Amino acid sequence: MEACHSQEQFNITSYDATAVAIVTLEAFAGMWINAFIVSVICMAWVKKKTLNSNEKILLLLGCSRFWYLCISWVYFFLSIIYPHFLYVQPTLQLVASIQSFLSYSSLWFSACLCVFYCIKIANFRNSFFIYLKVKIDRMVPWLLLGSVLFSLVIGIIVYDIANKPHCNNRNSTGRGNFWKASIKMDKHFFPSFFIAGFGYAVSFMAVTFSALLLLFSLWKHKHNMQTNSVKDLSMDAHIKAMKSILSFFVMYSINFASLILTLVYATRKGSPVTFLILVFQYAFPGAHSLILIFGNPKLEKTLLRILLSVTFKACMR
Repeated sequence: MEACHSQEQFNITSYDATAVAIVTLEAFAGMWINAFIVSVICMAWVKKKTLNSNEKILLLLGCSRFWYLCISWVYFFLSIIYPHFLYVQPTLQLVASIQSFLSYSSLWFSACLCVFYCIKIANFRNSFFIYLKVKIDRMVPWLLLGSVLFSLVIGIIVYDIANKPHCNNRNSTGRGNFWKASIKMDKHFFPSFFIAGFGYAVSFMAVTFSALLLLFSLWKHKHNMQTNSVKDLSMDAHIKAMKSILSFFVMYSINFASLILTLVYATRKGSPVTFLILVFQYAFPGAHSLILIFGNPKLEKTLLRILLSVTFKACMR
């Protein structure tokens, strides 16, 4: 019996150590990548005294992802080292609301970026689409403000919902009332799961429609070029943007599936599926931002210059 108990404890410790090591590596890599985006755009802001719409979205996206990874990693690390940290009510409420706010901000900023690329690059003769193409630069600040306000509302709702299970279950800490307390918590958490799923679905649909519209525009543009036998210099830019949007779409598809699985496996701690979801969720902000860097000539050139400089200094040693 003691041997089995010690073996179980060893397995749990090994699982926690592996999770902390992988999550720490992914979180710090993601924080470095997003900090790089923010620093490059801020330096350009200081030089030019202004930012275009694309840079505004990237700046807010990088900031939200950096702080999301930072806060999530600190909370995850403390929950492993000091498990009772999870049950401190004010801390649980505050961290849950901040994580929800930053997570939604990141998702909606990314969706705004995909919609912006689609409207700017796609070519349609529809009068409404032409109107959007002309007005999109003026609409971007309002889209970003709406994303922040919506994310803030979600954070407040999550804060309120996270408080209800604790308030209603203060007298349910006994061993015999544990099952009833769990049922009450599930009932209170269901609205937050529904709201989270709705927000994820809307952002995912925005990215999906943007990818489909840009793909159709590319096909139509290529067909007109073949028919008229005319070379178009914007074709390369169109294809490059299409590759970026499709990369977004693939990443969002995987991320959306993992977020849905998170809602399903929220109460199943320690399962392999939960571990894979955790690994991908911490890898997504960094991997997606890395795609954004290589899709932006200025960011890509700066990153390659830094990497070459670091490599040269390392070789000189």
